[in-house]
Amino acid sequence: MPSLSRNGARAFGAVAVAAFAAATLTSCFGGPSPVKFEDVQTATIQIQAEGTFVDPLTLDPSAFGGRGSGFFINQDGIAVTNNHVVTGAGTLKVWVGGDQGTTYGATVLGASECLDLAVIKVDGSGFPFMGWYEGDIKAALDVYSAGFPLGDPNFTLTRGIVSKADVAQEDSWASLDHVIEHDARIRGGNSGGPLVADNGRVVGVNYAGNDELDYNFAIHRDQVTPVLQDLIDGKAVQSLGVNAEALFPLDDGTPQGIWVKSVKAGGPADSIGVEPGDVLVDMGGVALARQGTLEEYCEVIRTQGNDAVIDVTVYRPSDNTYYEGQFNGKELEATSTGDTGTDTPSTVGSFVTVTDDSGALSVNVPDTWADVNGSAATDAAGVSFAALSASPSLDGYASSWGTPGVELYASPDAVGDDIATRLDEFSQVDCTLDGSGEYNDGFYVGQYNYFTGCGGSATDLVVVVAKDVDNTHLMIVRAQLVDDTDKSAVLDEILNSFIASF
Repeated sequence: MPSLSRNGARAFGAVAVAAFAAATLTSCFGGPSPVKFEDVQTATIQIQAEGTFVDPLTLDPSAFGGRGSGFFINQDGIAVTNNHVVTGAGTLKVWVGGDQGTTYGATVLGASECLDLAVIKVDGSGFPFMGWYEGDIKAALDVYSAGFPLGDPNFTLTRGIVSKADVAQEDSWASLDHVIEHDARIRGGNSGGPLVADNGRVVGVNYAGNDELDYNFAIHRDQVTPVLQDLIDGKAVQSLGVNAEALFPLDDGTPQGIWVKSVKAGGPADSIGVEPGDVLVDMGGVALARQGTLEEYCEVIRTQGNDAVIDVTVYRPSDNTYYEGQFNGKELEATSTGDTGTDTPSTVGSFVTVTDDSGALSVNVPDTWADVNGSAATDAAGVSFAALSASPSLDGYASSWGTPGVELYASPDAVGDDIATRLDEFSQVDCTLDGSGEYNDGFYVGQYNYFTGCGGSATDLVVVVAKDVDNTHLMIVRAQLVDDTDKSAVLDEILNSFIASF
């Protein structure tokens, strides 16, 4: 299965200077005393962004950007989170310390898509707050991830150690010189939450993870503290005002560009007409996302500056048209359609939720997968399963590798079955095994196989066998993926949405 991130190779900054800045900023932002470790929850917040968001490779706008985490750095409501949590929000809702009884409003003060950092001001005052860790951050340091994973209002704290203390990293939504790799497990919804030491002081801001390999990443304190005051003051920091995510290149290596999930109102991108759902193809004559990361996009901004006039080519999937313009200059103007032979990112119109006949099983699939069967099934041993399958054509799905689709099976009666045995049973296919490993999405824990070249075609196959975390039932997922959109946006949606309830 595709990795969520790729390592870069950048120069190392001056740790002594950054450590001094961290100590100085703590005293500047702080009140009488930051919280101690036992009170970390009280200074951790959950954030809900509401606005116009378009998920990568879809055409279906959403009013919600998902929930993330953050933390106060002073008693007056100044909090740190990720750019991808808040940028593009029309409104923000905040809950403090897991208390869902009181909802606070908030305002974005400043954000950076390249650093994936944002600072917000939460309405109110007298909040508990965190201080920054002082001294060197070294491998084997005990650390804890605080936050609200998977949008759950319940606070979590997971323990681990720093495995790599300071590395550069290029990701699909950030380009960073200083990253901490650790094993204090994070999941979606932990984004923007603090990584703290055992004294309660912040060593980094969690922003990314790889569930398959259980890699967890935080933006290093020394990357955060030097830009905090600029973000608080609303100054642009390696930013053109977008919630950006690089698309992976096509199978032949052709770059697809940078997907714009949302746009900051009044920012350089908004001012020239960039919209959520657009794709930034090139900037300043440089092709973007050549390795599926923000590296080229951020290098252009670092080289030319936030306020420079930068030529940009934009592809808009909603009208299949290319536009040209200039950040901090000319507004976008249509130049050609996508029917010119140029490679264009393929998209999904929208996703819909389908359920089995009993209502126990559900999953989100493209609205074109309208051929649905929710009839129960029985295996060779006589065990009954709730079953659900969806495809543009279930006959085509069953008889060839040329039609995409998904099958789900779940049963409480099979919860005692051996996962590896069931995985092998569903993996007897005419495909090449490309990857396998442990599966853990916070709801289900098990194993997966990823196959390519099925039947000699370009079709991929994913098989997941897992049990829910409460150990009430066994789940089997089989997804047949024909094109690049199936292998990215569709697969992500299936894995993020399948669930059963008995």
